[in-house]
Amino acid sequence: MSDMRINTKCVQAGYIPGNGEPRQIPIIQSTTFKYDTSEDMGKLFDLEASGYFYSRLQNPTNDYVAAKIAELEGGCAAMLTSSGQAANFFALFNICEAGSHIVASSSIYGGTFNLIGVTLKKMGIDVTFVSPDATEEELSAAFKDNTRAMFGETIANPALTVLDIELFAKVAHAHGVPLIIDNTFPTPINCRPIEWGADIVTHSTTKYMEGHGAALGGVIVDSGKFDWMAHADKYPGLTTPDESYHGIVYAQKFGNEGAYITKATSQLMRDLGCIQAPQNAFILNHGLESLHVRMPRHVENAQAVAEFLESSNKVIKVNYPGLKSDKYYKRAQKYLPNGGCGVVSFELEGREAAEKFMKNLKVWAIETHVADARSCCLNPATATHRQMTDEQLMEAGVPAGLVRMSCGLEDKEDLIEDIKNALDAI
Repeated sequence: MSDMRINTKCVQAGYIPGNGEPRQIPIIQSTTFKYDTSEDMGKLFDLEASGYFYSRLQNPTNDYVAAKIAELEGGCAAMLTSSGQAANFFALFNICEAGSHIVASSSIYGGTFNLIGVTLKKMGIDVTFVSPDATEEELSAAFKDNTRAMFGETIANPALTVLDIELFAKVAHAHGVPLIIDNTFPTPINCRPIEWGADIVTHSTTKYMEGHGAALGGVIVDSGKFDWMAHADKYPGLTTPDESYHGIVYAQKFGNEGAYITKATSQLMRDLGCIQAPQNAFILNHGLESLHVRMPRHVENAQAVAEFLESSNKVIKVNYPGLKSDKYYKRAQKYLPNGGCGVVSFELEGREAAEKFMKNLKVWAIETHVADARSCCLNPATATHRQMTDEQLMEAGVPAGLVRMSCGLEDKEDLIEDIKNALDAI
């Protein structure tokens, strides 16, 4: 369905039923699959034939949904994971190993910051964090001989900085490495990073893609455009024989459009098993079918909330790239002309003010969540980012009094009235 418009792809891409087959994507709730001969199964283990032998690696339900997301992002292949964190880990670890180095935007989700800055460091993978507003020269200076990936978020969670994807891609490619972009907040409805030069795109599908807070999940989408063999010395996992898979060379056997996801599936998913449950993939697909309808409403509500907050004398600062006063407004007009997402963050006078504000909300729920049909909020400094020091919080654009509000699908007037009452209580 590559020639169809994105609204149609949301509803129908990925799975086309044949005559007499289920109209809905079937849930293949099975761990294993039967074959007539050992020879048939052996071809699967040798990657000589396509098919399924164990749901720890692949499952048909997951693959239908992954195919839909690949089409939405304009990629060539995709793989579902158990969470967005697993997606980012797999995306990086698929091309990095002990001794590697990553260049990453400092303005990213706190969990991802910790993944890259702490956990991957324990595995021998180093990182240099750079400002999302760094110049080309500053970005280039962060690269080393052992740099293997560049990472950023289209719209950072929760700072709402907007990444200059085209610039980051230019620098990454000048140094012969791929750019990985977490596109969770805009979704492919509002931004398709591959069209701006990104090579690999990730999502926490738990958020807008699923859209109802019912199923955890993540996804990795490969553009198929990065030439692994042209940089063979940097990516031996893709360009030299994998002895754990009969000496297969992924980049040679599957080409640029198949090597990355095939390796992630047959090697990492095989060994680490962070696969999305088929039931969750089925629920995710239901969310995807309305994604193109829901995202404009999220954006409409967020724009109204941001404008109201900006008018309040109790609010120090509002972060929302849809505001003309926002630092990232012009950049958002380039990358996000239809709006970014339903998340607004704003700063109050410290943690105590933030906590008192949230305690007086009635419609908004305090949750460690974001980006679904129901409006919710939290203070990142005491929740998702509490593992970070005050210095790291400021570097990531997350001051102690910051409140992140995720605008759901309710009536915007009710959301604004609830905020007004909570602000009045401070």
